[in-house]
Amino acid sequence: MTEVEDLIYQFNHTQREIILFFHKMLTTDFLLTAKITFKNPCYYKNSWICYLKPIENEKVELAFMRGNELSNSQGILKSNGRKQLRSIEISDLKQAPLDLIKDILNEAIFLDETKPYASKRKQKK
Repeated sequence: MTEVEDLIYQFNHTQREIILFFHKMLTTDFLLTAKITFKNPCYYKNSWICYLKPIENEKVELAFMRGNELSNSQGILKSNGRKQLRSIEISDLKQAPLDLIKDILNEAIFLDETKPYASKRKQKK
């Protein structure tokens, strides 16, 4: 078992089930690399694509680091007042719009592969 999977098994039952499902999809189907960042499972290709985070009410947040650059043609990503991040909250795998989420993942990976991430933070001189 990997370090990321060890972390996932520490979450409560409902959140663990959701996070484990997406972890396997992200690493197996989308070939992303999993790492722990800020105590959450995070997924990388060339740069940080997304992360999974347990949130209140037994939900899991799937957040996209460059969400503001995604089309959100599916209409399911929310900014929640954040400038860059966009996310979807998942409370039940049976109700999760998996086809739409896969579309967003494909777009996020395509963006990562074709347009290198440029940090918006001020560069030190």
